[in-house]
Amino acid sequence: MSRIGRAPISVPQGVEVKQAGSALEVKGPKGILSQHIPTGISLEIGDGVIHVKRKGDAKRARSLHGLMRTLIANMVTGVTQGFEKGLEIVGIGYRANVQGKNLQLSLGYSHPVLYAIPEGIELVVEKQNKITVKGTDKQKVGQVAAEIRSFRKPEPYKGKGIRYIGEQVRRKAGKAKA
Repeated sequence: MSRIGRAPISVPQGVEVKQAGSALEVKGPKGILSQHIPTGISLEIGDGVIHVKRKGDAKRARSLHGLMRTLIANMVTGVTQGFEKGLEIVGIGYRANVQGKNLQLSLGYSHPVLYAIPEGIELVVEKQNKITVKGTDKQKVGQVAAEIRSFRKPEPYKGKGIRYIGEQVRRKAGKAKA
């Protein structure tokens, strides 16, 4: 049996968990998240604890057991604390700012890059070179951070571009002088 799937999920005060058919809804102070529960997986919702059970030993049920437990735990964490991911912009003249519902990036192209901020995501720009992506859905936060990073990935010679905070960029030596 899955070690991760066996672990119970504790539900803190102020979080409401409802299951209607194959849909699970988690409501908390930061918002509402919902998840489809596949066949072969069942939930036991008790006093402040959720247990994820599988109905059989089929390969599909075994593979989904730990996954569903982790997704539900991330939903509970998201509606209570939220998730955030940090990006930093490295390069002379590279900057970012939020204009309404768009993120404007100057990344050395002949035009500014505009990125429409998705629903449920908050972007905070500090000092024009640090971007913090915040939200309740962990997958959406990571996806938005990856999309912003893809506009100018860090290059290996000078290290210019957009990188995650704490990311190590492997640097290459330039041309050797003749």
